[in-house]
Amino acid sequence: MKIPDLTELALRNLRESLLRNSLTTIGISVGVASLVAMLSLGIGLQQLASRRLVKSGLFDTVFVTSRRDLRNYDRDDQRNGPAPGESRILDEPSRQEIEHLPNVLEAYPDIRFITELRYEDKPHLTMVSALPDSARSNDAFEGMRGSFFSSDVAPEVILQKAFAEELLGKTPKPGADDVNVSELAKPLLGKELTMRYAQRQAAPSAPGAGADMSGPDKSALSGAAYSVVSREQKLKIVGISDLDPESLRGPMRAKVFLPLKLGESLHVMQPTDLRELSRAASDQPVYSSISVRVKNPKQVQPVEDAIKKMGFTTFSILDASRGLAQFFAVLYAFLGIFGSLALAVASIGIVNTLVMAILERRREIGIMKAIGASDGDVKKLFFAEAGAMGILGGIVGVALGWAIGQVISLGTNIYLKRQSLPPEHFWVVPWWLVAFAVLFAFGVSLISGLYPASRAARLDPVQALRYE
Repeated sequence: MKIPDLTELALRNLRESLLRNSLTTIGISVGVASLVAMLSLGIGLQQLASRRLVKSGLFDTVFVTSRRDLRNYDRDDQRNGPAPGESRILDEPSRQEIEHLPNVLEAYPDIRFITELRYEDKPHLTMVSALPDSARSNDAFEGMRGSFFSSDVAPEVILQKAFAEELLGKTPKPGADDVNVSELAKPLLGKELTMRYAQRQAAPSAPGAGADMSGPDKSALSGAAYSVVSREQKLKIVGISDLDPESLRGPMRAKVFLPLKLGESLHVMQPTDLRELSRAASDQPVYSSISVRVKNPKQVQPVEDAIKKMGFTTFSILDASRGLAQFFAVLYAFLGIFGSLALAVASIGIVNTLVMAILERRREIGIMKAIGASDGDVKKLFFAEAGAMGILGGIVGVALGWAIGQVISLGTNIYLKRQSLPPEHFWVVPWWLVAFAVLFAFGVSLISGLYPASRAARLDPVQALRYE
């Protein structure tokens, strides 16, 4: 039997029992819709997590430290590479060398220090960190009140919400509602802070000379290598961040942020200056750590390996991302299994529909065999009917699953808006999922048609012609 004739005959048979076949097709559609909805949710959540990690500045970032920093020195470092005392110093030439590695977007120093900030003549001790201009894409600044730094050297700061509350004396008590960031921004934006910090200066050229103590702003911390001078810097508050950009840094996270170039120009005394006296004496900056941003998260491992070959210690969340990928793979499996249960139930409906069709069309099958139709032709006919219901049910099911996702996404975003949270796009139906769902429905329908097709092919044409 030719394919056009087979298709025409299968569609005619399906139209004859329109209600029953339509209900069976709807059952397939519901099964496919549940499968598409479940997997779309899993895919959307994975992409949401990936976007959040990328925006956090951690997913595509490698943190570099010197082996001289014994805090990160472990047994693997003891077995591989030089001893700490013989290791390279993480200075400006090293930073530039790292920045010129393939697939590296930027390598910037981690400038952070504990200092005093005065607001309305009241002192506040906190951690200050310098941020590059690329940090403006960090998701922690999405809901920020105010604006990001106007330039890399602007005397401006962004405050984290907790420190803004401290400045205004509005630190919430345990169990009380959080203070809205908008309430903090109104009295603080545009106001001025005074930062007092210790500046490192190169040693005087004369042997044995100490620090220049003339002037009221200079301290008596001097020596043969370098001198430390007390300075003040006026800073304008331009933004209040609701989220914490450094939530993963633990106790070392900063609450006040200033532009990177400004932070470098201040030459603030760093802990590494105490270890590398000769570098401090030459006014050559030595960094405690460097953050290296790569062009693509897939390039993190090659960049990390290249930096390790230079003699430095590296850290990234690549292992965590691998664990995340494994988690979502398991999630896909569970969602796929539960989503397929409805399709399995629908396959029983296909079997029931085709078995009923055999009973109703026994005489028709007998006539087909009597005029020359083979057992294979009869099987093909029932397979064609099952496949047609599967394809149609798959197409309708994909559309229904997409509609369910849009409704849930809309409802969720309305809820997020009422909670003063930004909307999220967490429902994704990629093209490969559409193709997979339709083909899966088609395959399940063909498998469901195996028994009815075999039963129809085994009918004795003589007995079939006698059937009334």
